[in-house]
Amino acid sequence: MPKLIKKHYTLSMKILTIQIGKVKKVEHRGRPVETGFFKEQVKGPLKLLSLKLEGDEQADLKVHGGLDKALYAYPYDSYIEWKKFRPEHTYEPGAFGENLCMETLDEKSIYIGSIYRLGEAEVQVTQPRFPCFKLGIKFNDPSMIKSFMSFGRPGVYFRVLKEGMIKEGDTLELLEQDQIRFSITEFIELYFSDKKDIERVKEILTIPSLNHEWRAQFERMI
Repeated sequence: MPKLIKKHYTLSMKILTIQIGKVKKVEHRGRPVETGFFKEQVKGPLKLLSLKLEGDEQADLKVHGGLDKALYAYPYDSYIEWKKFRPEHTYEPGAFGENLCMETLDEKSIYIGSIYRLGEAEVQVTQPRFPCFKLGIKFNDPSMIKSFMSFGRPGVYFRVLKEGMIKEGDTLELLEQDQIRFSITEFIELYFSDKKDIERVKEILTIPSLNHEWRAQFERMI
């Protein structure tokens, strides 16, 4: 098992807004569909629980939520770029279903398995976001699903190692980081690459915290 580098310093990745959503029914192709994608901004503090943020709901628990996707954060600065990339839509914090809209959250420097303190809680980076068809429902535009993946700013999912209260202004403080560094951006690039780098695939499989579903996906590439 790779050694852990223990660190304890404050990064500038700060919570700007907090969003939660209740399960609601929407129409999709003439049929009702339940979704918790539509988030509304709320004021903290809220308790970050092992499976979700207090007050948040997920409809389809087979693909949403769970221990490895308990909390979803998205970078605020990417919204500025979205307005240039797809200007026909309106963007505001929570538009992509994120619980936290964060300042200077950079997927290129956020590594799988890294552990952070966030307010009173402790969280661990698990994976990037892979959107389902409900993103298309949110924007009334199915092409936004493909655009989201090509845009290259997927946001970050966390598992919760220690429950606790979080609020606006709280920052991610790095506590532990694996010597094997595999960023969220590199994860996406490796998964979608037509020509797989087998050595990099083997490398990501050495990360102890890689969840079993993704471990199985990458093992099939070898």
